[in-house]
Amino acid sequence: MGSDSSDIRDVCRAPLQSVCTLTEGLPLSHRGFDEQMAALDALKGQTLDPPAIGLIRKSIATRSNFLVAKAARLAEENQLAEFVPELIAAFERFFVNAEKADPQCWAKNALSRALSKLGCRDKDVFLRGLHHHQMEPVWGGRSDSAGALRANCAHALMGCEGLIAHDILLLLLDLMADADKAVRVEAVRAIAQLDDMAVPVLRLRALIPGEDPEVLSVCFSALLAINRDASIAFVARFLELGDDAAAEAAFALAETHEPAALAGLLNLRQHPTPATTEPWYAGVLLSAIALTRLPHAVTYLMALIESEDRDAPAAIEALAKLSPGAELRARITQAVEDTSSPRLKKVLAELLPVSAS
Repeated sequence: MGSDSSDIRDVCRAPLQSVCTLTEGLPLSHRGFDEQMAALDALKGQTLDPPAIGLIRKSIATRSNFLVAKAARLAEENQLAEFVPELIAAFERFFVNAEKADPQCWAKNALSRALSKLGCRDKDVFLRGLHHHQMEPVWGGRSDSAGALRANCAHALMGCEGLIAHDILLLLLDLMADADKAVRVEAVRAIAQLDDMAVPVLRLRALIPGEDPEVLSVCFSALLAINRDASIAFVARFLELGDDAAAEAAFALAETHEPAALAGLLNLRQHPTPATTEPWYAGVLLSAIALTRLPHAVTYLMALIESEDRDAPAAIEALAKLSPGAELRARITQAVEDTSSPRLKKVLAELLPVSAS
């Protein structure tokens, strides 16, 4: 036992073929965990020979969730589609006494990703992960560690056999109300793949008060990607809130680079509401206007600088975030010089310093 472990430690630094040749004939139960991990690490980025493939297959059959996770990633990276039956068996195994067998869902997460990438289309495999919650002890109580697994399985279901779009939508609705924000984000992204069918659900999710701004951001972007023209007016309605959700709406609109989106941003600047007058939000709107990268947006921001508007410093900052080329830099610099404003000159020097050349 001792000499076996010593031999593996020596060859873990040796060429791939040497590592795999030794580990191929040695039962995994007779090796130390570190040696097994090192043997798998040695395979990353390598062209696999039969002994290496055999090592991955044996590792998938172990009870160690760390070894199985690493082996599953290797199977995925090397497109070992023939391993799908073994990966399914391992996936099912780690649902038994899950908290002890697979703490933090390391194995189930890697296995669900590998199965999806390797072409598993069995809906029952992913439905088990979709509905799995794994409460584990944390400081002050217990926490669900299976959020990433549910998200992985939500995406995997999109390509499964025996499910039509309506079925998938019903299955993923529960995840839209998941306690884990990251799961809700991925549920939105998965549902968005249903195109027009997703629009009513995404709009409803956006309209229900209390959602996290990150989830709303994904909702806004998804709606604008599915039907840009129809969704610009809907997303623009959120600008009037003047809160974090409004900021996400502003940036989602900016990413479309559409004149209609710019018009919505400018309209709020021209007709502000009490909630949109905070300086931080003015900066958000000006940054979003700049990020549309439309000529009229630049003209508007330049006019704020030239007139020494109260928001002129924020306009300079918004343009500076565009990493302006020489021509625009010259326009901004000239506009500031023409104002003779010490305040604006200071902002310009901080945000667009003259490069030493």
